[in-house]
Amino acid sequence: MLTSQTEINLGEAFADITDPETYLNGVPHATFKRLRDEDPVSWWDEKEGSGFWAVTRYDDLLYVSHNPRLFSSARGIRLEEMDDEELAARQTLMEMDPPEHTAYRRLVQAPFLPREVAAYEEDIRLLARAVIDEVQGQNEFDFVEAIARKLPMRMLGKLLGVPDSDGPWLVSRGDALIGNTDPEFTSYPVGLVDTDAYRLMPFRSPVSLELFEYAAEQARQRREHPTDDVISMLLMPKRDGEPLSEHQFKNFFALMVAAGNDTTRYTTVAGLHALLEHPDQLAELRDTPALMPTAVEEMLRWGSVTMHFRRTATQDTELAGKQIKAGDKVVIWFVSADFDERQFPDPYRFDIKRQPNDHVAFGLKSPHKCIGEHLARVEIKVLFEELLPRLTDVRLNGPIERLRSNFITGIKHLPLKVSWA
Repeated sequence: MLTSQTEINLGEAFADITDPETYLNGVPHATFKRLRDEDPVSWWDEKEGSGFWAVTRYDDLLYVSHNPRLFSSARGIRLEEMDDEELAARQTLMEMDPPEHTAYRRLVQAPFLPREVAAYEEDIRLLARAVIDEVQGQNEFDFVEAIARKLPMRMLGKLLGVPDSDGPWLVSRGDALIGNTDPEFTSYPVGLVDTDAYRLMPFRSPVSLELFEYAAEQARQRREHPTDDVISMLLMPKRDGEPLSEHQFKNFFALMVAAGNDTTRYTTVAGLHALLEHPDQLAELRDTPALMPTAVEEMLRWGSVTMHFRRTATQDTELAGKQIKAGDKVVIWFVSADFDERQFPDPYRFDIKRQPNDHVAFGLKSPHKCIGEHLARVEIKVLFEELLPRLTDVRLNGPIERLRSNFITGIKHLPLKVSWA
């Protein structure tokens, strides 16, 4: 196993963390380190927007994320500021606070609970083998296109109860939503073209209309012939006896398509890229497969795919000595907290045996902790368990390409050259 790099590139120390272009060269870790050390709750002006507080230390992030009454999600979770009409049109459980958030979360949490996910493991393993079988024998391929993007969507498709043949189409639409600032994935990249006509649609994307139509047809089929899948669960009444409205259902479906594939995919790719950059860790993992669970946790920390969530202060307060005013945007940077030296010794060392590893890639016990965390862990673990034994050699085969986004960090193309066992 070869590598051309063994140390993480910390990037620029004075990068613009608001600019999607910044992340084309990777996460500017040196900038986040400087902020953690010198100004852990720093003010950032915006070209379009009112500005925000950037929370970059681990403990401060936990404080914000665990106090939804003080730091609300109801005004949006991204840097974008929405008026009341936009908020009403685009709201999902992500833009809710407890107890409303809790009620919506209960609608779909059952299939994602640890015991249920454990029961899926054999199905996930069969899907992983099938995905690898499709590329086995090819000595050069893009890991993202050939493997990483396929497994999460096939599994999500099973949970949603939609045909496997619809998977590629759903993935492409999810890419357009999550990658809504990247011109490779959408013809309407936010910040590069005028998207005001789509301001009432999720992610300001016209692709949402296609997903809405698809969701409506799936709902029609379930109402005529109820099944045991997540879509059917979404159509059931909540505890208060009221079902989701048609609009709420469509927004929820679009969110699941976007979040249910991309984040797991980008974590898997980040994990393989890290192993290639640290051949000693790759060799140890191959020699000791029992390390896979801790290796997955380190991949999650290292990747920190969702870089930030925004909250809005509900009242005047103080944080790390800064006076936060009611209505201020407060942005918690997971990608910084997961490399905070105060929490993670030697954070820029990729260590598949790191313990403890209380990373915040999934939110770490906050009300908005990722509902799909257990499924993601199993998918990543199983894929590497199935892939690594089949390869006698794997190395990069050209430059990687990263997503143009200040919200999701991800490698969208990872060219490989491999030898099969």
